[in-house]
Amino acid sequence: MKKYILLSLAMILTATSCTSEFDEMNVDPNNPTKISPQYLLPYALERSIDRYWGGRTRFERLNLDGAMLWMQYLSRNIYSNEGDNYGISPAMQNNNWQAFFNDGLVNFQRIITETGPQGTAPNANYEGVALVMRSWLFSVMTDLWGAIPYNDALRGTATEAIYTPAYDSQEKIYEALLNDLKIANEKLNPAGPAITGDIVHNGNILRWKRFANSLRLRLANRQAVKKSAESRAIMREILSDPAKYPIITANADNTVLRSTSVLPSNNEWNQVLIQESRTDWNISSTLADKMNSLNDTRITVYANPVGGKYVGHPNGLPDAIATTYLATSSNVGSAFTRIDAPSVLMTAAEVNLILAEAVLDGDITTGTAKGYFEAGISASFEQYGLTVPATYFAAVGAVTREKVLEQKWLALYGVGIEAWTEYRRTGFPVLPAKDPRAVFENDGVLPTRLPYPGSEYSLNKASLDKGIALNGGADNMKTKLWWVEK
Repeated sequence: MKKYILLSLAMILTATSCTSEFDEMNVDPNNPTKISPQYLLPYALERSIDRYWGGRTRFERLNLDGAMLWMQYLSRNIYSNEGDNYGISPAMQNNNWQAFFNDGLVNFQRIITETGPQGTAPNANYEGVALVMRSWLFSVMTDLWGAIPYNDALRGTATEAIYTPAYDSQEKIYEALLNDLKIANEKLNPAGPAITGDIVHNGNILRWKRFANSLRLRLANRQAVKKSAESRAIMREILSDPAKYPIITANADNTVLRSTSVLPSNNEWNQVLIQESRTDWNISSTLADKMNSLNDTRITVYANPVGGKYVGHPNGLPDAIATTYLATSSNVGSAFTRIDAPSVLMTAAEVNLILAEAVLDGDITTGTAKGYFEAGISASFEQYGLTVPATYFAAVGAVTREKVLEQKWLALYGVGIEAWTEYRRTGFPVLPAKDPRAVFENDGVLPTRLPYPGSEYSLNKASLDKGIALNGGADNMKTKLWWVEK
């Protein structure tokens, strides 16, 4: 150290000093300015998926205190104003917006830049994985808010930095994401260079290709009513060449974050419900009643019995009433609260049910609606080690679009944000009339989107105003998004 001090003093006093050598000697090895993709990838995966699946911070739990309640999988037995009655804290939109951008998108973009053809460490498989995840997270965000910064969003550290990014319409974002996912599939090569730090697919590039193409199917299907020809072409292209465009067809290929028993990589639901001993949630009577009417044995995984039965209570009840159900309604099943339970992004069940809907809508001609429908239901049961009961398909009845979407809702238990998006798009499943004792905010309207964060009002107001206009309605939780069918 003394030697460096003397040298640096000499350089300050000498007009012929070498700036590059000075900078070289003052690099702190304990605070690197560049992080390799093998370290960026697990951080970005864990932080973004944890936010999506659970979130352990009160008032920010987007899934547990938002979508899982709004889709009536769960109901609260206390603090109804934390999501169950459609009320949310500003922290919900403020902190999730910030975290999705800063912890997820920025780091996925760093990987793309570093490992792209012109980057410092070219590796097409790292680049492809990051492109898939960047596309997934942008799709989550645009489905939460509508118009968001997309083209300018990640240019805050560019040579010509943009600190007030413009907003892009949801339609334009979908168009870009569908193109990016096709490019990602082309970049991903199972025979190509290895990647490490992959806590989702453990370096299995074929499974990343399956996720890329399955996600492309999801987005194409979601926009199909608005862009029929384009969506139909995308779905048919994928199904016409399974070797080039593999999709998720078996539970072994499901895209999930692999949790561990060690903090902070444990299951977020375990952190909240078990380690923090929160008993605020039971299952909703909507879910319990539907599954009991079908003799659907998945309820034995989704919930824990009370007195040998699986029962829930209505959503939106004031605390004085809701607390009376604490001990009499079933709580969340241990398969979802165990410390190493996975966080789910996409499954074979969902993909098959997407295809069943696409057949019914006339968007694809490969396969049959009945075949995909039953394959999707079977995959959902098998995901939890169960077998479809012998009378189940008869109890469900004929395959209709409503039945397909109802079964998708049942299969998406846990993946509340995706189920909420599908409900907002289609209006299915049909939810029961509100309990007369319930009291709801948001004028009783089940939330259609999240409001924009306060930071955008204070730091990016001009662009935000244009983004609100692109949504075609006020910045509230009642404005419908672009892909809505009704």
